[in-house]
Amino acid sequence: MKKLFVCLATLFCAFSATNSQAQDVKGFFEPGAKIFWIGVDYSQAKLINDGTRNADDFVDKYFQQINELVINEPKNYKVIEAFGQSELDADLSYVNKVNAKADPAKLHSSNLKDYSRFTEADIQKAVKEFNFNGKKGYGVVFIVEAMNKTGKKTSVWVTGVDMGSKKVLFTERMLGDARGFGNRNYWAGSIADILKDINKKQFKAWRSKYGS
Repeated sequence: MKKLFVCLATLFCAFSATNSQAQDVKGFFEPGAKIFWIGVDYSQAKLINDGTRNADDFVDKYFQQINELVINEPKNYKVIEAFGQSELDADLSYVNKVNAKADPAKLHSSNLKDYSRFTEADIQKAVKEFNFNGKKGYGVVFIVEAMNKTGKKTSVWVTGVDMGSKKVLFTERMLGDARGFGNRNYWAGSIADILKDINKKQFKAWRSKYGS
């Protein structure tokens, strides 16, 4: 009888944990849910086949400047519309600290396999690197896998998180077309493209996938 009780208790806990996870994901996509914009994480990004660019400039300037563009130019970077918000709630200090840890010596690559090297385990590991200083709630972060100059695209894992537990609720890999003049605008263009795609169709598709 004791063994039966232990087994039933274990099954109940497993079911509760699974159900709790489902509720978290579902809550993210509920109409009216407040979603915090964490920013664009470039800390593990690779710059493929663009070896003439100064890696230090990306780490010291462009990563932060692109994040600031997303905040300062809402007409071009539609975070509010993409995630169904009435206003933008964001704090770039979290992502700036992570991006500052990027190693310029590891930025450049000539291996096209780096363009699709992440797994979901890598995304969870990246999220664990954040220090949200006790902030709780739903957050979304774009974790950049690579900027591919050959294909003129950026690969990004769009990731919803529970900021309190730093648990990944969902993650989806997307590609954005790079465009614009200058390094900052060129790669920022791919972020704008992804946000546009989320706004037009992907968020609705994800809501159907995760929120039902």
